[in-house]
Amino acid sequence: MKIVRDYQFVADADKGATVAIGNFDGVHSGHQAVIALARDALPDAPLGVLTFEPHPREYFAPDAPPFRLMSANARATRLKKLGVDVLYELNFNTQLADLTPEEFAANVIVGGLGLRHVVVGADFCFGKGRKGTVPDLERFGARMGFGVTVAELVTGTSGAVSSTAIRAALSDGNPRLAADMLSHWHRIEGEVIGGEQRGRELGYPTANMSIDGLHPPKFGVYAVLVDVLDGPNAGSYHGASSIGVRPMFGENRANLETFLFDFTGDLYGATVSVALVDFLRPEMKFDSLEALITQMEADCLQARAILTAL
Repeated sequence: MKIVRDYQFVADADKGATVAIGNFDGVHSGHQAVIALARDALPDAPLGVLTFEPHPREYFAPDAPPFRLMSANARATRLKKLGVDVLYELNFNTQLADLTPEEFAANVIVGGLGLRHVVVGADFCFGKGRKGTVPDLERFGARMGFGVTVAELVTGTSGAVSSTAIRAALSDGNPRLAADMLSHWHRIEGEVIGGEQRGRELGYPTANMSIDGLHPPKFGVYAVLVDVLDGPNAGSYHGASSIGVRPMFGENRANLETFLFDFTGDLYGATVSVALVDFLRPEMKFDSLEALITQMEADCLQARAILTAL
């Protein structure tokens, strides 16, 4: 999958695609439906996704609490798995934000990317102040020479599928509901970083990952599926993860710590994808290290049983 970041400098070989447009945070089942329609619209054209980085919400409210379900790299990984040929991950800056809806259609869709067909959700808005609507896009397409398909909103077992609803499920400690809307497990992907090695001292060495910039799931312990994406230990594993601030040790910055079952090796610097399967218990402070170790043993036994039954 090729990634294009500047609509003003696009090779001819990267033009002529049929493209799904949106932010695609989480790449949930609604997003996947939009991408499928783009694939079917012009089967002979390259399949593309047009999105923005940073997320426009981050651009306009940089000090707001983290809300993203996945990083840009994790989004690209998921889109590649869906068979996307070209990811137009445009740099969202003042110049792009100031384009009127008509200018966005003329300068980005037609003049810059040379798109043949675009697919958007029924609630799609675009251009400065989000003033452009789906009827506007259809009108511009008819005049400027690109096709437009509008995807209906997707409904899951609990209602309309949206990134907002998925965040709510994760905040409630319900990763299975989130997975139902995503049509895949919610994953946290990133590089394994150095930690305090307390887990190793307790007999449970963990792979530590930052969750900075991401919407934090409910703090606590989870049964997880782990994919090590690179390095000598690449492969799939079962495990248990703790998300939170580690109150036992007086920490105040949330992170993700994962213990991989039946694993020996060094994961520092490796890229790891951790899928949240089930919430086991909330984060808690123990009276002693012995009590903590006893609980960790119980957590791992429970996680093993859950994951073995998948």
